Amino acid sequence: MTLDELKQKLDEANYIYDDTLATVLAVSLQLGRPLLIEGAAGVGKTEIAKVMASALGRDLVRLQCYEGLDESKALYEWNYQKQLLSIQVNMNSDDKDALTRSLFSDEYLLERPLLHSIRSEKPVVLLIDEIDKADEEFEAFLLELLSDMQVSIPEIGTIPAKTVPFVVLTSNRARPLSEALRRRCAYLYIPYPDLDKELAILRAKMPHLDDQLRLQVAKAVQSLRNNEAILKKPSIAETLDWAAALDALGVRELTPDAIRNTAGFLLKNTEDIECMHDTGDADCGCGCGGHDHHNCGCGGHHHG
Repeated sequence: MTLDELKQKLDEANYIYDDTLATVLAVSLQLGRPLLIEGAAGVGKTEIAKVMASALGRDLVRLQCYEGLDESKALYEWNYQKQLLSIQVNMNSDDKDALTRSLFSDEYLLERPLLHSIRSEKPVVLLIDEIDKADEEFEAFLLELLSDMQVSIPEIGTIPAKTVPFVVLTSNRARPLSEALRRRCAYLYIPYPDLDKELAILRAKMPHLDDQLRLQVAKAVQSLRNNEAILKKPSIAETLDWAAALDALGVRELTPDAIRNTAGFLLKNTEDIECMHDTGDADCGCGCGGHDHHNCGCGGHHHG
């Protein structure tokens, strides 16, 4: 897929991108390189894998990482119940070695996301989500797959890929990733969107939203992200949730009451909500701080 073709697919999916992001995606795809995407939680890293699966017409195979994740959950597991049943049925077999070998064959192998992604008859998009949450040992285990597109299973041997998946790894930078992992991947960092991009995302995802409200929401979210006292910065998903909540209530103008009643859709802890109310950061966009909206000089009619 060429760069222009990919851009067209991203446009059709209403995904907002810049030239750097589109270029990295296109080149990674053409070279068959895994792509490591870093950025704060909620900036749209996972969404890239979903959009690429849609753009390429491929299935999305997702591995959600967590502390303690191991091969049995990520790569493969043996079907122990089926193995025990086979032993019971064939317990009188004369060839015990043949029975043992048969128990560790494809017939008893349960595919997990990593193995499924390389044994799929059709190429897939493999999302390894939040790799920074997994242990360093698991990260090291991934290197064979990312380097050679193959995996090793002791009882069977090396299994090469039938098809090469487009691999997307995401990280919230909870811990440093190894240089060995980074060397095997193309790299992309996604920051929080600026005002223009936030507006473009709102316009693409919620085209029916009132223009004035869209601008006020975007400015309010930008203000909150720039406030160092806010512990968890609102993500793009939370911007959309907040806008949807305001729209569902029929709000067409961001007033202090509207902010107070819907704050839980934007901020997710009491401290941040109290901070927002105290500082007036989620204001109407006209500089009144959300406290004296009708007397701020804008007349409550024109903002931004």
